[in-house]
Amino acid sequence: LSTWTLCTIPNIENTLLEMRRVLKPGGRLHFLEHGRSPDQKVNTWQRRLTPLSKLIGGGCHLDRKIDDLLRAAGFGIQRIRNFYMSGPRVAAYMYGGVAISPA
Repeated sequence: LSTWTLCTIPNIENTLLEMRRVLKPGGRLHFLEHGRSPDQKVNTWQRRLTPLSKLIGGGCHLDRKIDDLLRAAGFGIQRIRNFYMSGPRVAAYMYGGVAISPA
């Protein structure tokens, strides 16, 4: 289970590879994370504000595309739901779902 964590990890690629390694084949990673918005105006502000967010927000990257990172680490996406939660849109685009470790 990962909730509002993947934005802060410095070396996200290696971390996701390790998460995949420790999950049994076919194991599920449930996630709820904020990240890069598909709205170009919001995304532009996410990229502009990420350096400040990293500095004052415990390393938080506002502009990580969580589904692409999971796929790049070898996970399959079983289910995903993207939506804006309440709050400033720059930090409110959500990725929620289940990723599967390869068999």
